[in-house]
Amino acid sequence: MLMKSSSCSSGSFLHSNISLIIYNVPLDMHCYISRPSSFILTSYMITSILLLLPLCIFIIYHGLQQWRLNHSTSSAATMSHSDSFTYNMVTMEMIGVFGSVLMICGIYSCHFNVIIVGFFLSFLVWYGEMFFHVLTCVERYLAVVHPITYLSLRTERGIRIRNISISCVWMLCFVMMVLVMIENATMVADSCLSILSFTVVCFCSVSVLRVLIGPGPGEQGGGRKRVDQSKQRAFYTILVILGMLVLRFTWNLVATVHYLMEKGLECVMMSVGVWLNLPSALVLPLLFLHRAGKLVCWKNNI
Repeated sequence: MLMKSSSCSSGSFLHSNISLIIYNVPLDMHCYISRPSSFILTSYMITSILLLLPLCIFIIYHGLQQWRLNHSTSSAATMSHSDSFTYNMVTMEMIGVFGSVLMICGIYSCHFNVIIVGFFLSFLVWYGEMFFHVLTCVERYLAVVHPITYLSLRTERGIRIRNISISCVWMLCFVMMVLVMIENATMVADSCLSILSFTVVCFCSVSVLRVLIGPGPGEQGGGRKRVDQSKQRAFYTILVILGMLVLRFTWNLVATVHYLMEKGLECVMMSVGVWLNLPSALVLPLLFLHRAGKLVCWKNNI
């Protein structure tokens, strides 16, 4: 059945199975070369490239402009923690775009070693998105719920902690990418990381929302309406981020449980579920452009 539905020849498919065994990659990799899942996955990768590549290039260009401006004016302004997380995530998304290009080329040329390289890079980005979303939510939690502690982290000591955290994320992503070669260890690690990340994100986001909904010390006198509007914008921003992350983490948990129970994922189910990861990849870049005033439609509405 799979031989008939494969988009590559029988000899190429046999060679793909040999490659998967050599690299010990999960056999769900056949979804990338069989129809209709290969078409769905290719459509997802093309869409993510068209959406993420311009965003990433623009954000990197904006960052270089800001760096040159600060350097030329000898400004002592330091980069915010959230911006630093976004720049690192954008760099990782560029790696993911490169991996998607490799997989598309491998799918239509039946070069399965190329698909495997792109497959590994996609896992690197998948873990990176998860870790940087967690760091962003923790940073938001400290800024809103514990503002005094957050202000102390804007000093040189806080910047050092932030840089160490970012370095640990990159190192963990490369370690997890290597562990992808060990299928059983990967599934256990994925389950633990998904549950931990889901718990941290929900706790931080719900705590922030509770503070934003509750009355604040500045809500007195004539400034009450203005403070309410500011809190309302923050409320909806946090709510959108929480919704995107809950959607992503819920799907990942469902897919992991199904994989462990059924010893694999049905190709169409896996390829359709991949689309649920796209919104969470766009959240941080779009919010960064919104803060920088580069999204004209949002800026006009505000």
